[in-house]
Amino acid sequence: MVSFRELARRLVADGVVERITHQRVSQLAREDPAFPPTVPVGRSRAVDYRAAVPYFRNRITRPGWRTDLKGRPPQE
Repeated sequence: MVSFRELARRLVADGVVERITHQRVSQLAREDPAFPPTVPVGRSRAVDYRAAVPYFRNRITRPGWRTDLKGRPPQE
């Protein structure tokens, strides 16, 4: 079991994802029903690293439009 902060650090160190923050891990845990089960540890939450790795390897990402670099997206 690892904290979301440690999970984010390990995922990047092990090359599972290019980059991710513990805040994004927390958001995925709240919003994605496919996220592996978490357990409370004090005021934070922890997840089994062995269950989290396949979740992140198989997850399809859809990056948003970078408005800070590209301006507003084109109108469809």
